[in-house]
Amino acid sequence: MEFKEVSSQTDTSLSSYGDGGFRIGELRIKGSVLITPKGYYPWDVKDVSITYESLARILDQKDDIDILLIGTGENMFFLDKALKGKLETGNFSVDVMATGAAARTYNILLSEGRKVAAALIAVD
Repeated sequence: MEFKEVSSQTDTSLSSYGDGGFRIGELRIKGSVLITPKGYYPWDVKDVSITYESLARILDQKDDIDILLIGTGENMFFLDKALKGKLETGNFSVDVMATGAAARTYNILLSEGRKVAAALIAVD
């Protein structure tokens, strides 16, 4: 999967998740994904090894984001304090939760017109 630009952030709503990927609209995405107000990208992260650098595509658009949701896979885990602190120096809040909860929260915030981004680890 390559970068998919969108004309409206509503084009990035999640139709489903699981089976190793996501459905954004009618398009099936295999693997983990980064979603921003401008589009979505493949994300090489497959486990809890999230780094500041792995979130670079989202961070490049930090002025367009109010909330960053991080989906950590099947289970929720806490980000390293230094990483979370570094992320929160931007103009947005960071919420970490299991991928299922992050996907559902993403759609709710999107429907409210919020400027939201998501980094979602794929689940089976």
